Amino acid sequence: MAGIYGIGVQALNSAQLSLLTTEHNIANVNNPGFHRQEVLQETNFALPTGSGYVGQGAQIETIRRLYSSFLDDQVLSASSQSQFYDSYYSAIKQIDNILADPNAGLSPAIQDFFKGVNTVANDPASIPARQALLSGAEALVSRLQSISDRLVGIRDGIDTQLESVITNINSYGAQISDLNLKIVAAQSLVGQPPNDLLDQRDQLIAKLNEQIRVTTLAQDDGSYNIFIGNGQSLVVGATTFTLALQDDPADLEQKNVVYSQGGSYIKIPQTALENGGVLGGLLSFRRNSLEGAQNALGRVAIALAQTFNNQNQLGQDLNGVLGANIFSIASSSPTIYPNSGNSSSGAALLTATLSSGAAGALTTSNYTLQYSSASSNYTLTRVSDGTQTVISSLPSTVDGVTIALSSGTPTNGDQWLLLPTRFGARDISVATTDPNKIAAAAPIRTAEGTANTGAASINLGAVNTASQPPLNSNLQNSVTITFTSASTFNVSDTTLGSTLATGVSYTSGGSISYNGWTVAISGVPATSDTFTIATNTGGIGDNRNALALAALQTTNKLSNNTSGTPTTTYQGAYSQLVSSIGNKTRESQVNSASQQTLFNGMRNSQQQLSGVNLDEEAANLLRFQQAYQAAAKMIQVGSTLFDTILGIR
Repeated sequence: MAGIYGIGVQALNSAQLSLLTTEHNIANVNNPGFHRQEVLQETNFALPTGSGYVGQGAQIETIRRLYSSFLDDQVLSASSQSQFYDSYYSAIKQIDNILADPNAGLSPAIQDFFKGVNTVANDPASIPARQALLSGAEALVSRLQSISDRLVGIRDGIDTQLESVITNINSYGAQISDLNLKIVAAQSLVGQPPNDLLDQRDQLIAKLNEQIRVTTLAQDDGSYNIFIGNGQSLVVGATTFTLALQDDPADLEQKNVVYSQGGSYIKIPQTALENGGVLGGLLSFRRNSLEGAQNALGRVAIALAQTFNNQNQLGQDLNGVLGANIFSIASSSPTIYPNSGNSSSGAALLTATLSSGAAGALTTSNYTLQYSSASSNYTLTRVSDGTQTVISSLPSTVDGVTIALSSGTPTNGDQWLLLPTRFGARDISVATTDPNKIAAAAPIRTAEGTANTGAASINLGAVNTASQPPLNSNLQNSVTITFTSASTFNVSDTTLGSTLATGVSYTSGGSISYNGWTVAISGVPATSDTFTIATNTGGIGDNRNALALAALQTTNKLSNNTSGTPTTTYQGAYSQLVSSIGNKTRESQVNSASQQTLFNGMRNSQQQLSGVNLDEEAANLLRFQQAYQAAAKMIQVGSTLFDTILGIR
């Protein structure tokens, strides 16, 4: 009877636990982090008898959760990458909407501005036309500054999002650490895995992994160690390390993710965090797309301002004087920041300025500069491609930027960050409100002597752009070319009363250059024929320089590579930026969609093993109910048999 009762009770308990486990599964069907559980039984040791081994029923070995580390790791990996692409796409879509807007983009503003320049070229004496040109310049500057402000707003928004993500990461890390303690205690108490606590921890790890890509390592006591980046520990057993956002020691406009260690925060290579999760997507977007967009927009602004100013200075305004600047670029373009770790004793102050021909040489990259006392050299590294330039002394000009030592003495290892164009769109402004200062006319006028008897003629002449800036101070002096024969001539500056050249060989149509201008005389001159080059007095109707200003719109002034040779126009450079951002946006969108599909597939595979199937659980309820009833019947039979024996007299 005892054997019958024992086996029956064990069978009853097994059926009851199976029913409870099934009900637990059903109750958690909508819990995304739940892994289906099942009761595992094992056969009791059989009782040996002369008739053979008599079975002693079964007992519960454990309640296990249906878990595959391989499938769960695949889901974690796919989820982290999905969040990476989603956050990248959400961020870059903002830039794409700004730049590609046909009304709010830069291209319409450039076209409207040069429409005003062409109007002045058609009527150079018209004050309304000149005023319209300045209004177009104001609108162009306003558009550049507006786009720049929106990009800065996106950068600030990224910092806000990073703060939120880091708060989530630290919170999840603390909760996982707390669960590690509970799991170790629970497992040591009964020697069985606490399935529900394990599910809670796995769900927290999944949420953490959405924020930042993590690697987990199981320990013998049941706890998990969690690592990020290049192997930095986020959770070790019950110990939690935290992340924070601090100012970049090199870039005052940027914040970096830092890591707590030994009571202080240390910098993590930001690229090491770009391997997944929302955090990685935001950091990658900031470095690979936002930085380049700000630099490219600033380069267009700087190049347009400098080249337009240079050409205006080659002309003559309505006041009869040489042209001045129409645009202004603040001294903060370019900017050079000293690293906060530089020596404070006698700290070296470096300055950066645009070279006279910066427009064609500027790139869209940032640069790092480091000083070595061993060689007394500076090493300038172009961040975009890693190209290094060794500078033995300052000042030195590289890629359109002149770097100079203003004061102090550099110390070995001192570093600086050079930002040639980041603030160009922010720093541009209109330098004048006076329409008279638009230099539509050329500053020189050529004339043939009234007493000439030969068949030679002189062209209108042009100012030498190679001498700008600054222009030759004698540019507008009155110069006379006198032919001493049909093949030679003398040149004299009548304003200064000096001879510039004698016995110069004459070639018909050849260039003749003095005082910063170039003319050409064609034909056959006679002895004593004269030609003069002088100030363009009264040239209010002259449009030669206005035509040159208008031609800037279709002239290559910027470079699409690092050669320094102009290969594209203002609008071409801007279109390249729009195209680059548009292509990257489309790529991010496709990656986001495909990664989500991959994640869904991985999740479905994992759920086939670990998810709750209500149909299956309903069948299990019936099966275990019948097992429970059968076990109860066994006990009833045993009781009846026992009563029968007791009833024998």
